[in-house]
Amino acid sequence: MMEYVDDTAAKIVLAASDGDSIRRIAQKIDGTYSWVYSWIERLEDVGIVERNDGVFVTSPDVREGYAQLVAAISRQTPPTVAEAYVVPHFAQMPFAYTKIDAVYVWTHGGYQIARGDDAYPVFIRVRETDIERWESFFDRYDVPTTVSERDDSVIDDTSGSIYYSLQPTTESIDQEWVDGSPAIPLSETIEYMEAYRWNFEPALQMIADEYDIDIDVDRPEYAGPE
Repeated sequence: MMEYVDDTAAKIVLAASDGDSIRRIAQKIDGTYSWVYSWIERLEDVGIVERNDGVFVTSPDVREGYAQLVAAISRQTPPTVAEAYVVPHFAQMPFAYTKIDAVYVWTHGGYQIARGDDAYPVFIRVRETDIERWESFFDRYDVPTTVSERDDSVIDDTSGSIYYSLQPTTESIDQEWVDGSPAIPLSETIEYMEAYRWNFEPALQMIADEYDIDIDVDRPEYAGPE
């Protein structure tokens, strides 16, 4: 059975929500479709998952075992930036990337801002009623968190690390999926960028071009050949 103690297998079991397609799971964990498909076939053979109009994890004990393993590793080796966008899927709670991370997601990682060597905040919108569960979840992985309504500043022990800025809402979380990542709706993301246009002018141009949306952006004038 040690052949199933694999990082891909762990990510699949932890990230898969009931009914997810194989493609959705592959996108969530930033893996290739063929590799994830192969692993799901293997996990299905031993009864850990089943496919029935989507993928379902049938073994909660195995899910918890993988969670303990990944948490133990995370406490020794903090997540990378790429992994920081995978870990929230393990919580099995609804969320959506928001603020600068909504821009990051909608531009497919093409626009990055306000990240430094001293700290890397990841902004996620969560239900207010889930705040304590989210804090407990990230504490399990030894990853710092802050809550926007309680503390807008970067907490002291985030120096040089990834941390999650939880943005609570009392409303339902409206998700739009982009490359396997749930983000706040594009219209709301554009409103956010326009409110801070001096930071997001290039991103607004990228959004306008890719999604064929009429956005007033400052485009450089073509001076013609010299």
